[in-house]
Amino acid sequence: MPERPTNFPHNAFKQALAHLERQVGLWCSLASPIAAEILAGAGFDWIVIDGEHAPNDITTLLPQLQAMRGGTAEPVFRVPWNEPVIIKRALDVGARSLLVPFVQNADEARKAVAAARYPPLGIRGVAVTPRAADYGRIQGYHRNAHHETCVLVQLETKAALKEIEAVAAVEGVDGIFIGPSDLAAASGHLGNPKHPEVQDAIRDAGRRIRAAGKSAGMLTGNPDDAEALFEMGFNFTAIGSDVGILARGAENLAGRFRKK
Repeated sequence: MPERPTNFPHNAFKQALAHLERQVGLWCSLASPIAAEILAGAGFDWIVIDGEHAPNDITTLLPQLQAMRGGTAEPVFRVPWNEPVIIKRALDVGARSLLVPFVQNADEARKAVAAARYPPLGIRGVAVTPRAADYGRIQGYHRNAHHETCVLVQLETKAALKEIEAVAAVEGVDGIFIGPSDLAAASGHLGNPKHPEVQDAIRDAGRRIRAAGKSAGMLTGNPDDAEALFEMGFNFTAIGSDVGILARGAENLAGRFRKK
């Protein structure tokens, strides 16, 4: 394999996951480059720009990636669906770390990986000078992009959890993320991810993902729960969201001065 150029951007988040290191993250749903810029320098290891449940698309993703350049956190774009065209466009504008929702089995995981890799390793379409290649300034980008592209797959149903070992065995999957809210809904406990059945499933998933040699990810809206998740084996954990910080912080501040 040709030696990678010295100016090829290094994905420290991907490397940390490969070594099963703890990575503390945050969810970013405001679709605001100003918010993204503020969060990027706050000290987190990774920040999800949510394209599934927030009003983000390619046109809002790009300025947030620009705003986050130079921050401490690796931007992770959650694509709205496991669809090659969406993945291709996100990668071309510079989102080198992706979270792919509602992956149900190894075949769907392989589809996500293939969409993130150029031929002959995958099916990613080739643009000559995308932003991801610094507009053609990164020599050897197309040959080497997959080395720094991070693919995370999200399992969020009871059926998907049965496939953990098969998904973990897919070459190119860097981590497995458990979606607690959808898992709760699929388990008959809509709106209650704290239900004992759901918590047991999450605990079992974390153990099995780590036993398979992969990094395990989760999201909690309560920072006090983060340490418990780390103890369960989840090493890349998001501990809140920009929406939660803004909404609860504003409510708490107003509450201090509200007339009783």
